[in-house]
Formats: sequence, structure tokens, C-alpha cells
Amino acid sequence: MNHEVDYRIIGEEMQIAEIELDNGESVVAEAGSLLYMDMGIQMETIFGDGSDKEKGSGLMGKLMGAGKRLLTGENLFMTLFTNTVEGKQRAAFSAPYPGKIIPMDLNSFGNTLICQKDCFLCAAKGVSIGMEFTKKIGAGLFGGEGFILQRLEGDGMAFVHSGGTIIRRELTAGEAIKVDTGCLVAFTEGVQYDIQLVKGVKSALLGGEGLFFATMTGPGTVWLQSLPFNRLAASIIKTVPQPKESTTLGWK
Repeated sequence: MNHEVDYRIIGEEMQIAEIELDNGESVVAEAGSLLYMDMGIQMETIFGDGSDKEKGSGLMGKLMGAGKRLLTGENLFMTLFTNTVEGKQRAAFSAPYPGKIIPMDLNSFGNTLICQKDCFLCAAKGVSIGMEFTKKIGAGLFGGEGFILQRLEGDGMAFVHSGGTIIRRELTAGEAIKVDTGCLVAFTEGVQYDIQLVKGVKSALLGGEGLFFATMTGPGTVWLQSLPFNRLAASIIKTVPQPKESTTLGWK
């Protein structure tokens, strides 16, 4: 059973998720995402996500869960924030780059949500954070960002972040869209996900896009982002002056 938490989203471009916890309630978050917390909040580093699903699996289950987190590029450990005093206490978590934080009530999405591996920010204690593979492993490997996804399961609140503007698409049965793999944020379990090669290498290279698209087929909900982190990082790198070679005193 997930902890029921209240929250508010603060800000416009660099948003903050402020979580309000009653006595005994907890929220689990990625290491390094904390912005501030009240004095009654106790912080604890835990192995895995601390969900009931993980607890019931024993030591081997925890080790497998930790291994999955390594494959998704995340830390083995997560941080648990618990209100240890009477009355409400708050802890706030910030997104790592400009964009939006999306509150997701998993109970409203069939208790399961699949998201990009770097999008998860925090969740009510009890939400299971696992790993999701595409059916075509070879295509996923070549598709880069689209191969390894995180699977969030439970009946509580989860918060994911994204870059730029958020677009929510409701796909009917059989309706499909093609998405740049980096622009995909999250989707519900009923959406079929595949990676396809862009037809015409010339158009892909000269058009400035990657060689692969993620094809999303309904029914279900898909969330997209206008500014993936890889695009933001590439734009910043282009503007950084490159050091010039110097021949003074024999240095090159």
C-alpha cells in the first residue's frame, strides 16, 4: 500500500515538487534531488526503492532490483524522507534542468506507468521502481535513449520531470505517432512501443535528426517533451569556446 501524500508544484520553468507528509508518511527520491526539508523530516539512505513489492522478495529480490537500477543508469541507493513528528512536515525536490514536473496518480493509469530512465524524480513510499525492456532488443540498442525504460507500479503519487514544454497525447486504439526517442517522457501500459529506422539515410543525416524514431501505438496516454536533456547539453557544448593550441615555449 502506498503512502498518501499531498503536494504542490512551485515555479514555472525550473519547477519544484513540494511534498507534504503527515506523521509516519514517507517519500522516496533520487539522490541529489532534495531542495529543502522541515526539521521534523528524517532522511535515510535505502537499498532499492523500499516498496512492499521489493520487501516481499527477500535479499535476492533486492539485489535484482538494485541490478536493474544500475542498468537504467541510476544509483543503487535511493533516499527516503519520513515525517517523524506530529503535524505536517514538508520536503521539496527540484528538477535538474529547465522544464516541467508532472504529477502522476498511478491509480488513475492502471497502477503502472513507463517512463524514460532519467525522468523519475520522486514518489510516495510504496511505489515500485523497476525496469522495462522493449520487445525488440536489437532495435532498442540502436535506438539509444529508447532502449531502457523505468516501470513505476503502485497506487500512489509519482513525479517525473521533463525538459521544455509538455505535450500530452491521448491515442485511440490503433492510432500511432512517431516520436524522436529523446522526446519521449512517459506512457501508459496499454501503449505499444517500438523503435523503427528512419527511411532514407540521406534525409535522416541532412535533416539533423537521429536514425531512429519511437513508434507509439494506442490505446493509451503518451507524454512528450520539447527539450530533451541531450539536445540541451549539445546546444551548450556548441557555445563553449574551444581552447586554442599554443606553441609558446614548445607547448602545443
